[in-house]
Amino acid sequence: MRITGGKLKGRIIQCPDGVIRPAMDRMRESVFAILGNLSGKSFLDLFSGSGTIAIEAASRGAEQIDLVEKDKIKIQTILSNVSVTETELNKRIRCHFIPVELFIKRSTSHFDFIFCDPPFPYKYHCNLIESIAERQLLTETGIVMIHRPEEKKLPENIKTLVRMDQREYGRSIVDFYQYSSKNSNIIEK
Repeated sequence: MRITGGKLKGRIIQCPDGVIRPAMDRMRESVFAILGNLSGKSFLDLFSGSGTIAIEAASRGAEQIDLVEKDKIKIQTILSNVSVTETELNKRIRCHFIPVELFIKRSTSHFDFIFCDPPFPYKYHCNLIESIAERQLLTETGIVMIHRPEEKKLPENIKTLVRMDQREYGRSIVDFYQYSSKNSNIIEK
């Protein structure tokens, strides 16, 4: 895997042992192009896997970056991967090695962007977005994205969040949700 943009563009990232379905380069590049300039923004990478999404966010200017991954087999690879942001960008990615649901329940932080990439067999996509909305983890104009298989359908509205955009990448989809009162022209097609 490689970083697709920003100051670390082209950097190779190691893939950890265990079950992993890394986000395609094309999908990552497209999602970050949609988000635009991340300078000074906060970013949360849920179901992090290898840490690649968090590293992409740091490479593209995000400042407060957290990642969450519960699979203990991946810890050493993730820590090794994210160390590049400290040595080359002077940015620390905070790593939380706990279940995503527990992180959401305990977190008091607010994020400009939240990227969710649960394993495709995961059955709680809608509940995950509901929890993020209920815990108010997004900033007022924040965006939560969820990567899912095309056969797993999600509603237009989830609690106080409205789907603002949806992009297809082969047999997978990334949905973009935002607070319903902030839904004007945030994401352009």
